[in-house]
Amino acid sequence: MHLARYQNKTPSGWWNPGDMSPELGDHAIKSAIFRVNDPVVLLKLKNQIAAGRAGTITIGEVIPPETKGYPLCAYAPPLPPENLGDPVFKTAHKLRYPYVVGAMANGITSIEMIEAAGRSGMIGFFGAAGLSPGEIETAINRLDLHKDHFPAGFNLIHSPNDPELEAATVQLYLKRGIRCISASAYMDLTLPLVYFRVKGIQRDADGSVVCPNKLIAKVSRVEVARKFFSPPPEKLLAQLVEHKMISSEEAGLAGLVPMAEDLTAEADSGGHTDNRPAISLLPTMLALRDEMAEKYNYDRPLCVGLGGGIATPDSAAAAFAMGAAYILTGSINQSCVEAGTSETVRHMLAEAGQADVTMAPAADMFEMGVKVQVLKRGTMFPFRAAKLYDLYCRYESLENIPENQKEVLERDFFRCAFQEEWNQTKRFFAQQDPKQIARAEKDPKHKMALLFRSYLGRSSNWANTGDPQRAMDYQIWCGPSIGAFNQWVKGSFLEKPQNRNVVTVAMNLLLGASVATRVNWIRSQGLALPPGARNFYPMELSEISKYIDML
Repeated sequence: MHLARYQNKTPSGWWNPGDMSPELGDHAIKSAIFRVNDPVVLLKLKNQIAAGRAGTITIGEVIPPETKGYPLCAYAPPLPPENLGDPVFKTAHKLRYPYVVGAMANGITSIEMIEAAGRSGMIGFFGAAGLSPGEIETAINRLDLHKDHFPAGFNLIHSPNDPELEAATVQLYLKRGIRCISASAYMDLTLPLVYFRVKGIQRDADGSVVCPNKLIAKVSRVEVARKFFSPPPEKLLAQLVEHKMISSEEAGLAGLVPMAEDLTAEADSGGHTDNRPAISLLPTMLALRDEMAEKYNYDRPLCVGLGGGIATPDSAAAAFAMGAAYILTGSINQSCVEAGTSETVRHMLAEAGQADVTMAPAADMFEMGVKVQVLKRGTMFPFRAAKLYDLYCRYESLENIPENQKEVLERDFFRCAFQEEWNQTKRFFAQQDPKQIARAEKDPKHKMALLFRSYLGRSSNWANTGDPQRAMDYQIWCGPSIGAFNQWVKGSFLEKPQNRNVVTVAMNLLLGASVATRVNWIRSQGLALPPGARNFYPMELSEISKYIDML
């Protein structure tokens, strides 16, 4: 039916068969598109569209002399998944695929997850946010037990309320040889972050500047991205030299490199997010990349990837079509078997729709009014968290809260008296940050903030451990992408969370993106494909290996 519109169209070229005859039918067309290692050749045969294999193509409207060919209707070159994205990014991080498994806090992006990703030619970042240096080092030790020189990294989250923790984490990373970090939630550059980036910078035998420590910044605001694409601030470099943390030579070389050569434009994601639409955010960041590259003329080209909302082959293809150097996934990985969360949470996420998410106050930046995106289906957490922030804004101390409100908090939120909850909170901060207790004893409002943050902080742990007594208080970070993913996999083997593993999900997105891209190339040549030829459904890895080399 779609042929009728094109049967009188002047062909774009001619195809001469080799040893294989052209094949008719929707199945032949779909197979040609899915064989991403081979070109797609679609031609007219007996007033129908056929797929050609092998043979030769002559481009042009004039029929070659003595041709025995067929009119060429459309052509698409090979596009294996490893050819997606920016080769600069893949080479810099020794990747086969332009795919990043994003760092979900509290170890949700687990060691098992980043190992699986790294061994498959991708890179994952351990979710170190929310963990103590001791817990992070335990994770590093577990990674060392299986270290096989595959790409892997760790997260470093901005900690404005606990700069000592951020500094201690950086010291740990440098001590243990962690050379690549994902820098997230930063609103400004900090001394520990700059220290990580420039420590050990030197010139090699050829005179080129070599920076051993890499950052992939995850940002959603242009003003912050500009700081990461600029050299480290001279003021912070001077402080590092003054404190004898770096040499004057290192400080001088630091002016020749950006804080981050790679940056993820973070759109509408789970956890900390500004809910930016990807379709407007990515082009803005790409324009900034070009501006900063021209301004500083760095040796290595800058790269911009996209995260937030990547959940289907079409969304992955759209990211690459807009110019993303790589894609980053987060929410959809949390429902995978390797995720460091509970089976209960995995099932909750597998049942979520796109509208089943909302914003709630963040534990780490509670007083600043910063919010995170979380699941609202099946949990009371976002509503209870919002209630706590409302009380914090309205009252100056716990004593000022009306009695009826106190009763609700003690009964439903804390499940104990205020004093008992405060004793638990003090025990936590006595180990993590004792000065917070001293400040709280002088400032009643700060005491109230610490008490409320205790509930917010533990709510994610209740979810990760699957505490059945706290099911209504689970804090589950995710964006609307989880709903899009669930809709795409509905009716397939990936509908059940026990069948989801991070590599299978990733390879389906990547192969699907290659297929979707080739479909769009063909469509742009004026050929309407039948629906069966353009739909990509989830495949087992064994089936994917029929189309691409998985080794």
